[in-house]
Amino acid sequence: MSNKTKNVFISHVHKDDDGLTDLKNLLKNKGMDVRDSSINSDRPNNATSPDYIKSQILAPRIDWASTMIVYISPETKNSEWVNWEIERAHKQDKTIVGVWERGADGCEVPEALDEYGHALVGWNADKIIDAVNGDYEQFEAPDGTTCEPRSIRRHPC
Repeated sequence: MSNKTKNVFISHVHKDDDGLTDLKNLLKNKGMDVRDSSINSDRPNNATSPDYIKSQILAPRIDWASTMIVYISPETKNSEWVNWEIERAHKQDKTIVGVWERGADGCEVPEALDEYGHALVGWNADKIIDAVNGDYEQFEAPDGTTCEPRSIRRHPC
């Protein structure tokens, strides 16, 4: 497999920063070099205004990426930031891929991922790479078994 570079934004909660390094190494070992534009402890964001953070810091980073990876851990579903990031990526027509954290045994995923996600996969480099490349569009439990996204009550416009 040739080494492919992919511009991604990894949506996550900050306590999962270490897991992002594991994820990028997992993909790198399979030949995908991930350039991650997300904010993490290596590149902290010291701004305090949510509007400023969204419009001036997060939006350009999401817009730059071709794909959004959503790192799923138990805290992810309650993050307003993660849901906002997914909605922003959807509005920009990005591929949105959920990835269960290594060793996950399942938890609720952010509502926006159920609504706008293209795939949700376990800790499996080949499936993650296929999903990032748009070649795999299934929702899976952490063990790799197929599951359906939760049904979302759609609000009429």
